[in-house]
Amino acid sequence: MSDLRSGLGEAAGAAFAALGLSADHGRVAASDRPDLADFQCNGALAAAKAARRNPREIAAAVAAALSGNPDIESVEVAGPGFINLKVSAAALSARADALAADPRAGAEPLAAPRRVLVDYGGPNVAKEMHVGHLRASIIGESIKRICRFRGDETVGDAHFGDWGFQMGLLITACADDDAEIATTLDRLAERPAGFTDGDEQAAIAAFAARIALEDLDRLYPAAARRAKADPAYRDRARKATAELQGGRYGYRLIWKHFAQVTRVALERDFRALGVEFDLWRGESDVDALIEPMVADLAAKGLLIDDQGARIIRVARNGDKRDVPPLLVVSSEGSAMYGTTDLATILDRKRFFDPELVLYAVDQRQADHFETVFRAAYLAGYAVEGALEHIGFGTMNGPDGKPFKTREGGVLKLRDLIDMARDKARERLREVGLGAELDPEAYEATALQVAVAALKFADLANFRGTSYVFDLDRFSSFEGKTGPYLLYQAVRVKSLLRKAAAEGIAAGPILVEAPAERELVLLLDGFDHSLAEAYDKRAPNLIADHAFRLAQAFARFYAACPVLIAEGAVRASRLALSALTLKQLELALDLLGIATPERM
Repeated sequence: MSDLRSGLGEAAGAAFAALGLSADHGRVAASDRPDLADFQCNGALAAAKAARRNPREIAAAVAAALSGNPDIESVEVAGPGFINLKVSAAALSARADALAADPRAGAEPLAAPRRVLVDYGGPNVAKEMHVGHLRASIIGESIKRICRFRGDETVGDAHFGDWGFQMGLLITACADDDAEIATTLDRLAERPAGFTDGDEQAAIAAFAARIALEDLDRLYPAAARRAKADPAYRDRARKATAELQGGRYGYRLIWKHFAQVTRVALERDFRALGVEFDLWRGESDVDALIEPMVADLAAKGLLIDDQGARIIRVARNGDKRDVPPLLVVSSEGSAMYGTTDLATILDRKRFFDPELVLYAVDQRQADHFETVFRAAYLAGYAVEGALEHIGFGTMNGPDGKPFKTREGGVLKLRDLIDMARDKARERLREVGLGAELDPEAYEATALQVAVAALKFADLANFRGTSYVFDLDRFSSFEGKTGPYLLYQAVRVKSLLRKAAAEGIAAGPILVEAPAERELVLLLDGFDHSLAEAYDKRAPNLIADHAFRLAQAFARFYAACPVLIAEGAVRASRLALSALTLKQLELALDLLGIATPERM
């Protein structure tokens, strides 16, 4: 089902071709002057330059060829050769009816879908998530949904950080903090003879009784600071990391407890944000692949000994900056972050064989991924271009620096969600919404408003940019905000309920009023926005479409009364309202935002 833009572009392309010019010059875009035209074609200027002809003459010839098209109400040449096109009311009405009948509201599936894996979230085991994880979770979830909706076979992977140096740090810190834990870890250096699975679970439970997630949150920052200042302590933690990865039994048991206690908190926070993963895999899942992978890399002549470590040089001729080598095996013999990332690429190739892997990770990790990707291409674990870093900026405070608490600490994601929910309750009271809801529904709605505020504030920006966190502005029911979009969706739902209660049915859509034209033209542009968001990995284009659609509906609602109209006009406007709601909810769902039924 072709959109109006595409149909007009094909017609214009055919007109250029009939003149012996490239059909590519027929490309059509939304008009820069919607008061003059719906669409414009600027190809006559480029065609004239290539053919050394007068651009207005070419534009006039194309306009003459298009003048008999029944979908076009008027076609005019402006300026040096711009072609302005206005769509006929009949074409707009037919397009609106087609959109209303389409479950996807005009969104075309891909002709050649791929297998895509989206790596996002990236939480670390043994630590609660903080605001730094917000963007990865929100952007990654939206990109996953966009890929899946377009037709790609798409898998989302949380990819835990559960196997690196921080694990050795925590094991060392726990042992130093609690003598009984240290004794148990020493006693269980090897699995005792006759030790059953029940004994193992009891040992893990004993660790759980002495170490809560709050303890890990307390111990890790202090351990990290000490490791930077105390080389001996750092060496102990590195040794613990290597022994964990080497299979030391007690270390594996306490590590399992770290993973279990963290998973509960992670699932809680992700669930509150509406973020879902198909895979909950981590660095540890590829541990068994590391030794054979290192042997494979050595056999391929890629590993180089360097001061006791083993590296892969990935620099290329023509590089304009230094690209560091990939550190595969440290001088202590342990696997590094890059090692597990490389093994993860190999693992994913074996169990899913993705054609594209997208990494939604902070832009500050760009150099790391460039190094890992190049190593993967050299090793033959992925084809060139199959690995893509979807970098993003930071969420900043008023000072322009990454957001902190008032005390200067890192804000936990759970605390941020609670702050947003408190603000949502306040906003609902201020605007007089939610009074008719029962307490449970009110709380659920407050959470939806809070999540919409956080997600839309993030996704309304191009992911590569940073933005300033302003909860007061984000949670407003006015302006370009998530709560505003929810309010417009709920407003349509209320309208449809009233119509159903009065026995009013929708009918064929008849586009007549200017506000109806504007709304249908925006509805027609959904597929174009979706395709651009997919190609550019840019959910902000969907956010922008949703906002403009909500604004257009508000103007339509004010200018074109629905329920008090009569006959075919009322049935048409009701159908147009229902179509708007369908597309608005689809767009919001692609952003990971759910809409309440009532407010």
